[in-house]
Amino acid sequence: MSGRGRWARALASVATVFAVAAGGPGGTDPAGGGGDPLTVRTDKGEVRGALSGPSGHRLFQGIPYAGPPVGEHRWAGPRPAAPWEGVRDASAPGPLCPQVASVYAPVSSEEEDCLVLNVTAPAGGRARGPAPVLVWIHGDGAVGGGSFFDAGRLADRGVLVVTVNYRLGIFGGFAHAGLEEAGSFALRDQQAALRWVRRNAAAFGGDPGRVTLAGSSFGASAITAHLTSPGARGLFHRAVLSSGEGVMDMPAGAMGPEVPGYPWFSWRTERETRDIGTEMTAPLGCARPDPVETVRCLRALPVKRILAVPDIMNAFQVFAHGNATLPELPPDALRAGRFHRVPVLSGATLDEHRIFVGIRYDAVGRVFSSGDYDKALTTAFGGDADTVRAAYPETDFDSPAIAWSTVITDRMWARGTHAQHTLLGRRVPLYAYEFADRDAPMYLPLPGSFDFGAYHAGDTPYVFEDPDAQAHFTPAQVRLADTITDSWSAFARTGTPDAAGAARWPRYRPADPVPHTRSLAPERIGPVDYAREHRLEFWERLAGPGPGL
Repeated sequence: MSGRGRWARALASVATVFAVAAGGPGGTDPAGGGGDPLTVRTDKGEVRGALSGPSGHRLFQGIPYAGPPVGEHRWAGPRPAAPWEGVRDASAPGPLCPQVASVYAPVSSEEEDCLVLNVTAPAGGRARGPAPVLVWIHGDGAVGGGSFFDAGRLADRGVLVVTVNYRLGIFGGFAHAGLEEAGSFALRDQQAALRWVRRNAAAFGGDPGRVTLAGSSFGASAITAHLTSPGARGLFHRAVLSSGEGVMDMPAGAMGPEVPGYPWFSWRTERETRDIGTEMTAPLGCARPDPVETVRCLRALPVKRILAVPDIMNAFQVFAHGNATLPELPPDALRAGRFHRVPVLSGATLDEHRIFVGIRYDAVGRVFSSGDYDKALTTAFGGDADTVRAAYPETDFDSPAIAWSTVITDRMWARGTHAQHTLLGRRVPLYAYEFADRDAPMYLPLPGSFDFGAYHAGDTPYVFEDPDAQAHFTPAQVRLADTITDSWSAFARTGTPDAAGAARWPRYRPADPVPHTRSLAPERIGPVDYAREHRLEFWERLAGPGPGL
């Protein structure tokens, strides 16, 4: 899940767009230069965008980067988009990929012709030279879309931003014996979008030689996959991982008392993914002795019927490895140094797991009790439950829910983040951070109350415009948002997050006694001892070195 709080307010966060009334296109020079900066020629045809925001950055929406994955192309690799004649209207968002509304994301779609992207370009085009490019991979993996992310703040800082739709849930992660290259369709869509950027960024005023691939949560895990995927070689030159799950395991009960433990949060073998596919599609009545016939039947089903199967989208919020797109388990590849050597900006939030506990218990009116805490510790840690309880006594926290959230934040999220930073920091420039604003705005439509703290992906509105969040920002939070966006922009531009006028951001060096992690909070920006803050020595004694180490 990424940005689960984000989607609940996404529909209210669409930027105000001021379409420019004009006749036919006057040219394709994004700098103006006597032409029309809102009409751009892509490799498939011309598109006409709109001006957006008070600064007048240029916004192009719903541009196809691949053909419709319909019919026999459902659960097949992305194919080239068809060219078009005339000027395509790019002033409104394209369709969302198929998804089901949830308590945290009241959006839905049944449209498979959804492989589109959006370009937010700085005002003035080439007047300031080719702009660095940032490609945003949204999170969750079962809901969402690129058009929900208003990149005006980044564009105002001279960054050209591309946000991407990709196939979600079963449509992006399905595997079956009757399919080739199964379980990797979402990753292949994202790589197709990156190839589109390489071909077309310059037409919008961007620099195809300075592409930063950024994402949060499921999106960050996708980027961990691309770091190790042969097909992504040369398609991006820097990476931003926000609340990433790529080197993280999952204790039993961490995501709910009925959810078993697993060695990896984000990764499954292709065989495991096939087994998930067989189980989840059984109610659809397509099982045949010949796997090819089973797939043919499934491809003929209406989207609505597939989406009606309970949990069929969430069951595929993982990536399959052991195929051509992802030949090996990414943590293994990172440990062995078999990954693309690019600078990385990576971080997590101080209270990652609070949102997962809150939306299941207290924030929906069901109190997580002392008994629940005892049961959760026993489920997760078995014979070590008393040891963990002694280290995290309920009386040290405001509620049993906060106690349990802290246990899993430290054991699962912080331990995984530390392992990820260690593996990457050994071989590439890595800049680490922790988002620590415990008053970050939360807008989930929930009936109960809960202190979400610096929750999972809660830093996303500090980079992407969100009027709902900004309406509640204090002056200090406005300054923090500016600082974070300045750092991302500097990283996209130079490969380091050293923004003008800010203190130098040291590299994360795993061999240092205290590797540098920058805490980002309204009241303080500066170094934090991440391992001490999250009791990682305790967890290493109890559970061994972090995942992948």
